[in-house]
Amino acid sequence: MKNIFFTLALLVSFSSFSQTAKEYFDSSFEKTAKEYFDSGMDKADNGDIYGAISDFSKAIEIEPNNSQAYNNRGYSKNILKDYYGAIADFIKSIELDPNNIEAYYNKGLAKHNLKDYSGAIADYTKAIELNTNLGVAYHNRAIAKEFSDIDGCADARKAKEVGYDSDKLIKLICN
Repeated sequence: MKNIFFTLALLVSFSSFSQTAKEYFDSSFEKTAKEYFDSGMDKADNGDIYGAISDFSKAIEIEPNNSQAYNNRGYSKNILKDYYGAIADFIKSIELDPNNIEAYYNKGLAKHNLKDYSGAIADYTKAIELNTNLGVAYHNRAIAKEFSDIDGCADARKAKEVGYDSDKLIKLICN
């Protein structure tokens, strides 16, 4: 009878240990993903865009559902004029977090850079739907509209109304 209790106690302790070890293992991955993410942010802030992309990619390898890591890697790719790569990352970011305002806005920037003004307008519009006080999105949507032969004056004025400095744009496009 003692052997049965001893064996049972031993199995319970091993079972508890393996759960604790798994939890420890999982948490170490989360910390590592965060460390790579934070390092990517630091590198981007210091102008090391290739290093930032590498670190965001490592964070994504460890934590593939990290919407913000995709967004930030896309933003870094946009800086390097890899607009299609940036758009792919923004799409993935939005897939993971459909309310990621920043990813919609950044996707609009990349499309704007590709002269896909109608696509940019759609992305800026979605960002504005999610945050009606995003002045920079109104401002950039006004510019994209003007490039598309659509009057952007109302957007330029709305940008100013919500606190974004769009006086020069208003003077330029509003008669």
